[in-house]
Amino acid sequence: MVDRKDLGSWMSGPDTSHISKYPGERLGLPETGPGSIARAGRRILALVIDWGLSMLISYFLFQGAALATLGIFLVEQIVLVGTLGYSIGHRIAKIHVVRQRGAGNAEFAPAGLLAGVVRGLLLCLLIPAVITDPDHRGLHDKAMNTVLVRRA
Repeated sequence: MVDRKDLGSWMSGPDTSHISKYPGERLGLPETGPGSIARAGRRILALVIDWGLSMLISYFLFQGAALATLGIFLVEQIVLVGTLGYSIGHRIAKIHVVRQRGAGNAEFAPAGLLAGVVRGLLLCLLIPAVITDPDHRGLHDKAMNTVLVRRA
């Protein structure tokens, strides 16, 4: 038999105690400022800058071929995010990619080359980047246990 208090009242609504107050709280990140989750505006700005640069390079080297643009974008993501932790667009938007050291651990390390490769490939597919969790991490970030955070 189900205890009535376990069901709650229709007036109290569903139990929301497990929902975090802000993106990144579950990861041990601050709500605002350096080290907090990069919000959509900064992410979109970085993406537009990176894609625009890729188009510009593609225009001059390959007459603007779409696959060349995608390839240039992918190479930029792999090389720069994999080695530095940020692309040119990320740097301008003051955000960078870090990898969580372990599940539930609030310590972060540089993303690494493997993370750059996997994130870049999934980002080029677009859909994994659009599907996000409550911490604003796309499937490409979840696959490599990375997170895009604000820089100082």
